[in-house]
Order: sequence, then C-alpha cells, then structure tokens
Amino acid sequence: MLSKLLILEDQLTRLVLAPELGGSIVNWTLRANGHALLRSSDQQALEAANPRRLACYPLVPWSNRIGQGGFSSPDGWFALAANSPNDPLPIHGSAWQQPWQVIEQSANEACLQLQSAVPFAYRAQQRFRLHDGCLLMHLQVTHLDPRAAWHGLGWHPYFPRTAHTRLRAVARQFWQCDQARLSSELAPLPADWNFAEAQRLPAEQIDNAFTGWDGSCEIIQQDAGYQLHCRSQGTDYFILYTPAGQDFFCFEPVSHPVNAHHLPGQPGLYLLRQGQTCQLSLEVQYRALPS
Repeated sequence: MLSKLLILEDQLTRLVLAPELGGSIVNWTLRANGHALLRSSDQQALEAANPRRLACYPLVPWSNRIGQGGFSSPDGWFALAANSPNDPLPIHGSAWQQPWQVIEQSANEACLQLQSAVPFAYRAQQRFRLHDGCLLMHLQVTHLDPRAAWHGLGWHPYFPRTAHTRLRAVARQFWQCDQARLSSELAPLPADWNFAEAQRLPAEQIDNAFTGWDGSCEIIQQDAGYQLHCRSQGTDYFILYTPAGQDFFCFEPVSHPVNAHHLPGQPGLYLLRQGQTCQLSLEVQYRALPS
C-alpha cells in the first residue's frame, strides 16, 4: 500500500513528499513540463517503500556510516546495529526508516515531525517551502534522552546525471576512506575532484566526504536547459557520491564527515544534552539557462 503523498507548489515547481516513508521527497519537478529537478521517482519506486529509491531523505541523527558497533559519549556507550541489507555498518541514522507526521501544511509549505526512540530519544522536524522556483529546507533535531549523545545532520538528495552534467563546489580537502568505506585521513584534492570551477563528474566512483566547503554549489544541466544554485547553512562538509554508469549522482550537505564519531575531536558533530538542539538548512534555486 502506498503512503499518503503531500504536494506543494509555487509558480514554477511542484514538490511531492512522502511523510510516512522517512519524511522523504518523492519528486521535485517543473510544473510547465514535468521535468525532474531531483531524480525522478516512479510508481515502482514508491511501491518499494524504500526512501533510498526516492529523490531525497533526511540524515538524522547522523550521516553515512559508523564503525566499531556504536559510539561513546560522556554518559556511556551507544550500541548500533546494521540497519540496511546493503551495508554491514549502521548507516544514515534512523529517521529515514520511520514515519513522520505532518504538523503544518499550506499550498507551498509543510512541516514534518518525527518523535524517535531509536537509537536514543530525539525529536526531528523538517520544514519545506517553495517560492519562485526555490526549494527551502530546514532540519532541526532536539535531544530528548537523559544521556548526552553526539548528533549529526544532513540530506541525501539524488540529482539527474548526464554526460554533460557539471558541478561547482569549492572544498579544500577530502577524506580518504579505508576498506570499510570509513574516513581515514585528509588528503589534497586530485585535479578531477576539484570542483572550484564547474566541471563534469569523473567516470570513476567517488564516495567521499569533502571539507572546507563554503556552503554553496551549482549543478549545471546544460542538456535540460537549467541550473540549480544551492546554499547550505550549518555545515562545512559535503559528501559526493558518483556511482559509475548510473544516471544519477548524490551531493549531500552534511554536518560531519563519515565516521566522525571515531575521528579525533568528532569533527562536525554536536554533543547534545536533554533539551538541546542543532539545525541545518538548504536552499536550492532553479534557474533556466539562456537558450
């Protein structure tokens, strides 16, 4: 059975949300012609009831993978089990695997909320707003557990990819990964991984965290006649995932690198005590390219 869908619109675009499927975005399209600005989700993807087959889902209370079976905080050890059949490590938090509730809704804006007890007690809210072709997203988490815990935030959007898709995103370094795909050490950017100037995505797979990000990026879809201007607040990192031979890629604004819970200084994570919050925001502006 399909989850109930929520539709928001402005003059230019239409956003379809699936609150019960992990608070996910199903589609973001142009109203004039239905062109997909995020990866298109068809009926089959919806029926699979898996947010990882949709257009975007939230990353709460951490992003990507965590090693060593959990993590420690000042108030003890939090054990984590693998939560995906495709990965031996716990990945992307717990919010994407739980139903969210709609607590506010209008023609162009909605707020979703999740009250979670896994892997500890927290409350998350996502707010979506459309205005003049701009998708504004805000994510906030409030720690409710009596034990302090590390939190991280992010989104996992999937973007269409063609041979001519170009990306511009300034970063200083990237995190190399070990065999478990966990961050191991910082390294300088190779030439074809340096997107300070807009360039096409490399043919080989990238699945790494980048640091020193200024929070802005541009995704130029010359074939489709548009570009997306992205601006994130609350993060110094992004994760770029470019699976070889696929018609999509992921540019994920996140608050921390992969496995930050076990890196010196827990870079980008927030140690929250009961009642404390952290947040992240993202704006994605659609702009037509000159003919």
